[in-house]
Amino acid sequence: MTREVHSVEETWALAREIAQMLKPGDIVCLEGDLGAGKTTFTQGLAKALGVGGRVTSPTFCIVQEHRAADPEPGAPSMLVHMDLYRLHGEDDVIAIGWEDYLAQGAVLVVEWPERAGSLIPPGAMHIEFRHTEGDESRLINIVPSETEVPHGRIDSRS
Repeated sequence: MTREVHSVEETWALAREIAQMLKPGDIVCLEGDLGAGKTTFTQGLAKALGVGGRVTSPTFCIVQEHRAADPEPGAPSMLVHMDLYRLHGEDDVIAIGWEDYLAQGAVLVVEWPERAGSLIPPGAMHIEFRHTEGDESRLINIVPSETEVPHGRIDSRS
């Protein structure tokens, strides 16, 4: 599914739709250039999951934990936003608590997911962001699992 958005509000609305699909332990991989909307999307996702407070990019701290104030029964109670750019492979990703977060039922939102290698399961959701015309316009491509990637994938590296 590909959606064109033209504002922060539209990005957050899409994030609300995605949040309704998420279960504890789900992994959402975010791909796209700097400034493509990954953090804006994560802010909307966090808000939709009931997380209060400020959500910023984890570029320099690598991991940010966000807890939902009053989660619905069966809904994720924690969102963990990871930026794996500075890591060098699966061992580094495990060292920052990957398995512990999943065991706690956190939703993992992962930037630079290729650094996690085989830790990313085939059923992970991939969301690709690409700039289009206009300051806030973006194409956002949601790919439910890696098995569907070859069809309709937005090449965020071009």
